[in-house]
Amino acid sequence: MEPLEYTNTQFVFVSQELYVIPSMRSLTAEEYVEAFKSFLDHSTEHQCMDEFNKKELPNIMSGLGNGKSTINVLGVGSGTGEQDLKMIRILQAAHPGVLIDNEIVEPNPQHVAAYKELVNQAPDLQNVSFSWHQLTSSEYEQQVKEKGAQKKFDFIHMIQMLYRVEDILNTIKFFHSCLNHHGKLLIIILSDSSGWATLWKKYRHCLPSTDSGHYITSNGIANILKRLGIEYCVYEFPSGWDITECFIEGDLVGGCMMDFLTGTKNFLGTAPPGLRRQLQEALCQPECSSKKDGRIIFSNNLSMIVVDS
Repeated sequence: MEPLEYTNTQFVFVSQELYVIPSMRSLTAEEYVEAFKSFLDHSTEHQCMDEFNKKELPNIMSGLGNGKSTINVLGVGSGTGEQDLKMIRILQAAHPGVLIDNEIVEPNPQHVAAYKELVNQAPDLQNVSFSWHQLTSSEYEQQVKEKGAQKKFDFIHMIQMLYRVEDILNTIKFFHSCLNHHGKLLIIILSDSSGWATLWKKYRHCLPSTDSGHYITSNGIANILKRLGIEYCVYEFPSGWDITECFIEGDLVGGCMMDFLTGTKNFLGTAPPGLRRQLQEALCQPECSSKKDGRIIFSNNLSMIVVDS
């Protein structure tokens, strides 16, 4: 049942029990960044992407550019740039000597600064030019449409960012229209085989809504691409997140993990006891997690969706 809202108090039904939630709130952008860092420290998210980069991306990259002297790349929601630069280096290896024009759309000024610093410290990017747009994807889209001159790209990537756009279908439609002939759009999103998919289906109505937040997984993206009549291919890669500390009373890391899992500031301190108990029990179920060497590993499986122009 959807939550009933009255003034600043939220009423939530969980398993036929009514909870009053006066103080639960979603994470601010800064709090999300901090919680996300904790998530990365304890998950194999980046290692999972590295596996995709090693096994599939070189072949995808080799078909880009169509023999041109410059390959245009656009990163949408690139964060601090670690994954971007890994992909750029694979592109360099696939097309030695070719110039790479890399544009970045990223709204967070701290992330932009960190990305620029990463580039400054890299000695192997001489044939790559960088330009940053400190904008959201929708602001960038609006800017492009106002200018009336749409630049075309050979490779566009959107890594774990479609959860926070206003209109997912039209965002994909716009960036797909920015592709050159023979270009590729890479969307990385949580898989439907992940624990997130199970958790969101059952408990998202119990949690405070995020800013333009969408609980979407790979099947949702695939359905949108089918509606748009766009061809695509999906690669599934396993990933795990050690959430053992979530079950240790008073553990600060565990508290931060629960905040990230629920998108809620101080979830363990503000959620009703019944909701907290049910969520912790759900996290231990086989559809969400597995046990390894006494640790609880949450399924963070990813889908890499490669979209044709």
